[in-house]
Amino acid sequence: MPAYNAERYIADAIRSVLEQTFTDFELLIVNDGSTDDTAKVIASFKDPRVMLLSQQNKGVSAALNLGLSHARAPYVARFDADDICYPDRLKIQYDFITSYPEYSVIGSAADYVDADGHYIFTHYPIAHLNEEIQQLKYSVCPFIHSSVLYKKELIISNGGYNEHAYTYEDHFLWVNILGNQKACNLSKALIKVRLNPESITVDERWHSRKFRSIKYTSLRNKSITEEQGTELYQISGKQYPARKKEGAYYALCSKKFLVNNYQPEKARYNVVRAMNLQPFRLDNYIIYTMSYLPERLINWIYKMSARRA
Repeated sequence: MPAYNAERYIADAIRSVLEQTFTDFELLIVNDGSTDDTAKVIASFKDPRVMLLSQQNKGVSAALNLGLSHARAPYVARFDADDICYPDRLKIQYDFITSYPEYSVIGSAADYVDADGHYIFTHYPIAHLNEEIQQLKYSVCPFIHSSVLYKKELIISNGGYNEHAYTYEDHFLWVNILGNQKACNLSKALIKVRLNPESITVDERWHSRKFRSIKYTSLRNKSITEEQGTELYQISGKQYPARKKEGAYYALCSKKFLVNNYQPEKARYNVVRAMNLQPFRLDNYIIYTMSYLPERLINWIYKMSARRA
């Protein structure tokens, strides 16, 4: 579990792991140079299975690699400091990977919630069977990162997470290792993924054209340079001030309340907040207008746009 300034959410995240029905685990938390009380919250848990590692702020990839270097178990379950594990998450994935050892990566569906923990929608992976995952285009990420359990040595032997693939280190990892590995997604939601304004993950359409160009070129080529990584970081630093990230958060919530869980009033509530923060983004006004359309028509528009993409 990498953690950066996660004091608001991390206690719930830790409790959800400690309350697992599968109990033979260690919880490695990497404090990535937090400047708030994240470390203090972690230290308040006296369970011996909790291990705190600390580093200067180097980003998610570096934190994950540090955690991997200290992990003692043969299997690693990924998790984020603002998410929630359902009680049987570890047991289900551990039982699967030990029963079917030919598999190397096991993901799952996930319930998405807002910053306050309110349910938004359930995300079902685009591919479940290994054969379906292998057929995905390089541009499609096959897993929700915080849902996966994988064989530790596979990741380490492939160099771990690439620290230049800023914000998509997981996607970059999958395109480089899955060619000769079996993987699958379980259809049951095993985690709650929290959308929140502090997260560096935003709707893909809010990335700049240059960012997307570097990202998808590197995924297609399965390689990325230090120079490209630096450019991605610099683009994101300029692109995602707090106000813009908050606007992206509300815009994403509004879209999900239209396309994934049709609740037009909640969609309008969120998109209005996005419009107040980012009044010059045309897509916010499109979402607001679409919120008055019937669900059937919205689904048709979404499918048509997805085919063109």
